[in-house]
Amino acid sequence: MGMLEGKVAIITGAGGGLGREYALLFSREGAKVVVNDFGGSPDGRSEGSPAAVAVAKEIRSAGGEAIFNGADVGDAGQAQGLLRSALDAFGHVDILVNNAGILRDKSFVKTEEADWDAVVRVHLKGTYNVTRPVFAWMKDNGGGVIVNTTSASGLLGNFGQSSYAAAKAGIWGLSHVLAIEGAKFGIRVWTLAPTATTRLTQDLLPPELAAKWQPHRLAPAVLYMVSDASKPLTGKTLSLSGSKIQELKLVAGPGYWPGDETPTVQQIVDNFDKIFLPETGPIDFV
Repeated sequence: MGMLEGKVAIITGAGGGLGREYALLFSREGAKVVVNDFGGSPDGRSEGSPAAVAVAKEIRSAGGEAIFNGADVGDAGQAQGLLRSALDAFGHVDILVNNAGILRDKSFVKTEEADWDAVVRVHLKGTYNVTRPVFAWMKDNGGGVIVNTTSASGLLGNFGQSSYAAAKAGIWGLSHVLAIEGAKFGIRVWTLAPTATTRLTQDLLPPELAAKWQPHRLAPAVLYMVSDASKPLTGKTLSLSGSKIQELKLVAGPGYWPGDETPTVQQIVDNFDKIFLPETGPIDFV
């Protein structure tokens, strides 16, 4: 018996990279998989491709069960079809991994509105479009697990990725709301911040890390998230690279207020260490 025996998983952006590795591993652990990928180029400009068809075929050839879905997650009507595909083929859905994404990196002042809209459409709106019907179904049918994909760029910032960071930060906020709203219905929600060598990042990573951070090295941690091994955890954010698994969370300083008085600027200056956290340097993903 695999860790996901009898489960049904929907994975977006599963035609390659991280999504493909999730799909293959989930299948090996007994899950039936809806392999979604619109295809096309990393910037989302070109027409769709049969990448997800090949992944579904690979799963079936290995003795698993999988279907292909080519929906554009940024289109609400098409995205809703993902739930229908899962129910028509397998009768239920237990796991959703929102992984689809595109990149159109430019410095902020060079970012055109069309590029901004396209990135937010796929990442943030796409997560909303796919999740809303699945969340509603899970709410009425005993729960499930949802993994949404954020990014260190969204939580910490990264030069040239204003649109991507804004969308990914939005997903992080959305995930916390879903964890709160889903708790009493048995819906667990994770947020994942992966750093891996994919077609979106292969030209951005130094060679030594690109070799180490292959997608298959991250997949077992995602299997942990969606399996019963992680119960009852929800509302958590995990950062994953090919060499480290670590939780990320928002933290607060000790805090300061001058009794019943309104603070002055000088009091804020004088109590800096009570208000602000000490600098700890950048997060180490290596």
